[in-house]
Amino acid sequence: MNLDRRTLVAGSLGLLAATVLRPLPAAAALTGFRPKGGSGVDHSAYDALLKAHVKPDAEGYNRVDYRGVKANLSTLRAYIASLEAANPVSLSRNEAHAYWINLYNAKTLEVVAEAYPVTSIKKINLGGSFLFGAGPWKAKIMRVNGTELSLDDVEHEIVRAIFKDPMSHYGLNCASYSCPNLAARAFTGANVDALLRQNGVEYVNHPRGVIVENGRITASKIYSWYAGDFGGKGRLKDYWMSLAEPGKAARIASAAISGYEYDWSINAL
Repeated sequence: MNLDRRTLVAGSLGLLAATVLRPLPAAAALTGFRPKGGSGVDHSAYDALLKAHVKPDAEGYNRVDYRGVKANLSTLRAYIASLEAANPVSLSRNEAHAYWINLYNAKTLEVVAEAYPVTSIKKINLGGSFLFGAGPWKAKIMRVNGTELSLDDVEHEIVRAIFKDPMSHYGLNCASYSCPNLAARAFTGANVDALLRQNGVEYVNHPRGVIVENGRITASKIYSWYAGDFGGKGRLKDYWMSLAEPGKAARIASAAISGYEYDWSINAL
């Protein structure tokens, strides 16, 4: 099973999870979805929905108007259906990267909007897990090229395993405060690399990504759960410094990592 941000819990279950859950083996990737073409996908309807319902606050944190999304579920569902009807294998690599991130985020938006008001995505139980029942991540809720997929399948067995780009973590949004921003525009083949980097810079420079106080660093648990994707825990400081503003980079350089935190509160307005 996958070591991911959704399946870790506190106390004895957390200890059990640590012994049972493992990073995804490369051989387990859904490699049949590897992009081999040069075509693209129209994300304009989703782009308009995001621009209308994702609102940055004064600190640059993007909050979601889930009531507004809920009122426009027909538009969102039509967009998701268009992605499910497309063949991602026919896309170029960048178009496919954008496609899978958008599909993951759009489906998450649908799941949360349907359940809203809800205080945490972890309270949405769609089943699908033999060990952890809470959360929507393991339920098979999408169908692409005849294959039933869960959100975990898209994140771990496709996006992480096929693209092998740590910046992907700044695109996938789990509808929680400590997650990197849900971008206020759709990813496309043309903007995916730049927009992922923008999200990464915003995350590292925001307190929920990396905090430096009194010579100690407290970082998001994303960097603990997925340390290997970022080069290992021994390289995290260098990685953060590459995205941090100069002043914060200097503070990171002279500080020690003291721990990791994660806030699962819903990222709503």
